[in-house]
Amino acid sequence: MYLAIPTVTIVLLIITAVVVGVTILLYFLGKKAEKRQAEQEEQLAAASQTVSMLIIDKKRMKIKDAGLPDMVLENTPWYAKNTKLPVVKAKVGPRTMNLICDAAIFDDIPVKKEVKASVSGIYITSVRGLHGKNPVDNSKKKKGLRAWAERQMKERKASQK
Repeated sequence: MYLAIPTVTIVLLIITAVVVGVTILLYFLGKKAEKRQAEQEEQLAAASQTVSMLIIDKKRMKIKDAGLPDMVLENTPWYAKNTKLPVVKAKVGPRTMNLICDAAIFDDIPVKKEVKASVSGIYITSVRGLHGKNPVDNSKKKKGLRAWAERQMKERKASQK
């Protein structure tokens, strides 16, 4: 004789098992991605150089509109070509270059000022020295999910140092 289990209970058990399985899978994928990101940050730090540059302009723009080298466009996956990047136009020595900036420091970079930046290839990882007066931040506290995520990243980086 079979024990009668309601259909709703069976469906809920299956859904719960699937949700638990997906959660466990995402946990392990997140750990793997975290390790990969830490390795990439170490490589960026090893290849970085301190450069003095004059910041001409900064914008968030699509990769294909940013004026970056062709090799960067070729190595970018198809799904990332329409995402907006923080791009800084700067004069490094006698050359004017378009550089990709770390999103965490993009708002801290002053326009029309000379700075000392840590650069790894075409990627600005940090801005250290500012010449002249430091700009005063009169902006209001940003709202939204993106601003919250950026604040969390800054707090984590500050606590790691």
